[in-house]
Amino acid sequence: MSPLPDPFAVTERGVTEARPAHAALRAAGPLVRIDAPAGGSAWLVTEDALARQVLTDPRLAKDPALAPEAWSRIGLEPTAAEQTSMTTADGPVHAGLRRAHAPLFSARGMGEHYDRMTAIARELLTEVADGEVDLAVDFATRFPVTAICDLLGVRDYGERASAACRAMFTADAGPAFGTFMELATVALTERGDNLATALRDRLPDGTSENDLRYCVFLIVFAGQITMDSSLGFLVAHLLHERPDLPDRRALDAYVQQNLRLHPPAPYTLWRFTTEEVELAGQTLAAHSPVLVDLAGITLDPDRPEGPDLVFGAGPHFCVGAQLAQLLLRAVADVLTHDFPAARLAVPFEQLRQRDFGGTQGSHLTALPVRLRPDGV
Repeated sequence: MSPLPDPFAVTERGVTEARPAHAALRAAGPLVRIDAPAGGSAWLVTEDALARQVLTDPRLAKDPALAPEAWSRIGLEPTAAEQTSMTTADGPVHAGLRRAHAPLFSARGMGEHYDRMTAIARELLTEVADGEVDLAVDFATRFPVTAICDLLGVRDYGERASAACRAMFTADAGPAFGTFMELATVALTERGDNLATALRDRLPDGTSENDLRYCVFLIVFAGQITMDSSLGFLVAHLLHERPDLPDRRALDAYVQQNLRLHPPAPYTLWRFTTEEVELAGQTLAAHSPVLVDLAGITLDPDRPEGPDLVFGAGPHFCVGAQLAQLLLRAVADVLTHDFPAARLAVPFEQLRQRDFGGTQGSHLTALPVRLRPDGV
């Protein structure tokens, strides 16, 4: 039997090529033992029904305190006891945080900001509209963090926040995190009514200032690293396929189609069993690490019809899903109506994508575009 591919390998491939690990791991069964990047073994869920079971089972928690003792804490968030957050809390604590976030990030709540999102997309694209430009560098990275900073009332932090997002995966993560804490402090104390202050007023009583700043950090960081991935693919497909997108319904359908083809996160964040758990005929010991293969399941040609797993499922369904979809719709809207002559500067088939490993989505290595090829 051939060894299973490493789902965390850094690879590069053509824009139309599927990530090879997904199909091979899916063929190995609904629950597959894999080597964990931090050492030891872990379990990967590759089947839709089992994924939904795992994502709703309270015996699989997100608190990094449950990680195997042999794991280093590199790449893991602080434990739930050290830092209360949406991404590491479970049960009633998570439910309270979610109740605070949900109305602000609902379709209605985010929809109030749509005109501003399109204005920012138009502004940033106009800045680079002359000649050939690499939108993977000059737009896909900048737009989501600029729009999110605008919602937080700290638009002037856009460039610094974008650089800090990139630095979070390097040795400069400490200073980068300091930038986010500064941004959050300014948003909460100096800029009046904005998304950060609205969230502050909704969070459970007793939420510390440190926890509140961390909530603001997650809004910026999670929004940037997921949208950075998705935006490049959306623009590439849009300029290659030239779809007819006459109204909001068509725009939304096109965005959804591209999210399914290029999920912003290939896997969930880590979950850990709180006790011995039986899954798919396997006995998982307490503290076993578990991931759900969101991309592999969503792209499975044999997956039953129904809701996809692009943004997960269950109590931890991505609270920023509506923000993500509105940001992508804004870009499609502006490109379609403001830059109707825009085109790729290379054939679509020549575009390349890179997998960075772990839970980061794939990114285009470059996206050369001429927004105004006629010079107008």
